[in-house]
Amino acid sequence: MLALSAEGVLPKVDYAIFADTGWEPAAVYEHLGRLETEIAMPAGIPVLRVSAGSIRDDALDPDHRFASMPLYILNQDGKQGMTRRQCTGEYKIKPIKKKVRELLGYPYPQRIPKDVFVEQWIGISTDEFHRAKDADVRYMKNVHPLIEMGLSRSDCVRYLASLGLADTPKSSCLGCPFHGNAQWRRIRDTSPEEWQDVVAFDAAIRKGNARANAAGNKLLGQAFLHRSRVPLSEAPIDHVTAAERAALQSEPADVYELEHGVADGCSPWACRGDADAPAQDDFGLAS
Repeated sequence: MLALSAEGVLPKVDYAIFADTGWEPAAVYEHLGRLETEIAMPAGIPVLRVSAGSIRDDALDPDHRFASMPLYILNQDGKQGMTRRQCTGEYKIKPIKKKVRELLGYPYPQRIPKDVFVEQWIGISTDEFHRAKDADVRYMKNVHPLIEMGLSRSDCVRYLASLGLADTPKSSCLGCPFHGNAQWRRIRDTSPEEWQDVVAFDAAIRKGNARANAAGNKLLGQAFLHRSRVPLSEAPIDHVTAAERAALQSEPADVYELEHGVADGCSPWACRGDADAPAQDDFGLAS
C-alpha cells in the first residue's frame, strides 16, 4: 500500500506508522530502512516509528509491567496450555493509537470530537476479505484498498517483485511462539547471533516472566517458545516427532502451521494467534 501510494496508484497518504516491539529480526529493520529511503522519502511520506519499549527486555525485567506473550506451557501434571496473549495490544495497538491521537491534536486523555478522525488503510487482500473489520474507536475509520482494487496476495507479491522487493520479510517478534519450524530453522541457519538470542530468551522464561515471579505469582509449570514444549535448542525443528505426527492425523490443518506457523501475519490488527483478526503488515497508513 505504501508503494502504491508513493507511485500515485492510490492517493498519497499523510503518514505511515510502524509499530516496533523492539525485537524484530534484523532483516525487518533493514527492509524498513529501504522502504523509507527508496519509496517513502522520495514521495514525501513520513514513516513514523512508534514503540512501547522492548518486549524482550520487559519480559526479563522484574521491575517492569509486562504484557504476556503466548508461551507454551507444560504443567506439573503433564497437561499442556498457553499463557494469555497481551503483547499485540500493548506493544502495537496502543502505541499506534497514541500516535494517531497526537497527529489529530487530541492526545490522551483529551476527548476527540465525533467529526475528527483518520482514515486508516488496512492491507487485507482479496484472499481474506472476510477479515475486513471496522475500527473499534470512532477516531479511526478502516479502509481496505487492496480489496477495493481486487488484489490477491499473489498479486501483491508480483507487484513487490516488480519493485525489487521480492525479498520482503515477514514482520514478527524474533522470538514469537507462533513461528513454524521453517522460521525457526531460518533463524538458526542464517543468523547465528539471533539464534543464540532466542535460545537464551527461551531458557530465561522457563518459569514465566520476571515480574510475575518477583510478585510471587510463580508459574506452576514450565514455559517454552516452541510448541513441542522442550528447550528451543533441543526442539525438533528439522523433523516431525511421532507424537506430532499422531496429533496431525486428527488435526490436518495443523500440518501447515507446524512448518510455517499460523498463516496470518503478525500485525497491530492481526496477531497470528487471533483467528478473527485481519491479516496485514505492520504499517498503518493514515490520511
